[in-house]
Amino acid sequence: MRDGGVRQGPEIWIRGPVSPPDQGAREPDHLHGTPRRFSWVATHGGAGTSTLAAVYGGQDCGRDWPGPGDPPSMLLVARTHAAGLDAVLRTLEMFRHGEAPAGLDLDSVVLVADAPGRLPRPLAQHVARIESVIDVHRVPWVPAWRLGDLSGEPPREARTLTRLIGYDCTRM
Repeated sequence: MRDGGVRQGPEIWIRGPVSPPDQGAREPDHLHGTPRRFSWVATHGGAGTSTLAAVYGGQDCGRDWPGPGDPPSMLLVARTHAAGLDAVLRTLEMFRHGEAPAGLDLDSVVLVADAPGRLPRPLAQHVARIESVIDVHRVPWVPAWRLGDLSGEPPREARTLTRLIGYDCTRM
């Protein structure tokens, strides 16, 4: 340490003096593996927010914006049919034009498969448009969810979503 308690690191990394860490400062939760809390917001009816909130945790806001007691970090949810993808684009436009409530953090879009199998080419092109402006996480068709069985692990194909929210596989 040099004068005044200021540390100096290797020259290659120095952009200026580095102060010692504040002993009272708290590190962000994501550095300790604490899951982030999200609000699941549906862009249309039947998008799947209730199922996702039940499986992954977080606040199911349905088609409403998160309220004052809800996590401000939002995940927009839609099905992968044409109407669902159009609804996502309309909601993204609301954010782009500043029409969404202040203080909300739109983290990404979650697309829930509306049927088993691959998307038809026109829908895949629609998804590519959405992916060009925001991070997209996909959730595959899960037959057990259709029957109301939410007891299993989240699908492997949705592991990017699982990592994003910090899902704890031991909680089930």
